[in-house]
Amino acid sequence: MSAVEITYFSDVLCIWAYASQARIDAVKEKFGDAVQIKHQFCSIFGDTARKITSSWKDKGGYDGFNAHLRQVAERFPHIEVHPEIWLTTRPATSASAHLFMKAVQQWDHEARMGRSHSAGSLFDQVLWAFRCAFFRDCRDIARWDIQCEIAQAFGVDTAAIEQCIHNGSAFAGLAADQQDADKMRIEGSPSFVLNEGRQKLYGNIGFHLIEANIQELLRAPRSDEASWC
Repeated sequence: MSAVEITYFSDVLCIWAYASQARIDAVKEKFGDAVQIKHQFCSIFGDTARKITSSWKDKGGYDGFNAHLRQVAERFPHIEVHPEIWLTTRPATSASAHLFMKAVQQWDHEARMGRSHSAGSLFDQVLWAFRCAFFRDCRDIARWDIQCEIAQAFGVDTAAIEQCIHNGSAFAGLAADQQDADKMRIEGSPSFVLNEGRQKLYGNIGFHLIEANIQELLRAPRSDEASWC
């Protein structure tokens, strides 16, 4: 039986994606190699100053957004949010972190060639570390120096990452993500896309809904049979 492929779109500065990591982990634990998750990025916080000052203009601006994130975090005991988030640290964009992570993704893919699937992905670990660095530790993950510091702690070759950025391949990967997001009509972060785009699960959805969709695909319906999910 072929593995079920899930394309997972997220923005590294999105708190819902930060909370949703627990569901990604649960999918891996439940289904193992029967499910393959492909991480791609969508731009929700491409220009954070414009987004927050416009979307939260009449709701308290940065102070209101800070209060909102802390209230969201109270609903999810498995995540931590720094009390000064978006007040003392304001990343200019998520795009630079996404670009860095596309380079890590490319480097990690090449480094993993010849290793077993169970060996794990440094990309997954570094991406989670980026999210924690911002939400939990209030660090500016838009900055190159902080990105390198985080990645180097996991043994990432940052010289190779820099090369992927300088030669344009990381930019190409990020552009491909955006093209895919447009083609699949991704509405926001996080979004799970299954069954070649036929099934899209967006936002704060529970694990059991994701599980039901995966189970239906593992049932392997005929190509001319519509999924019930």
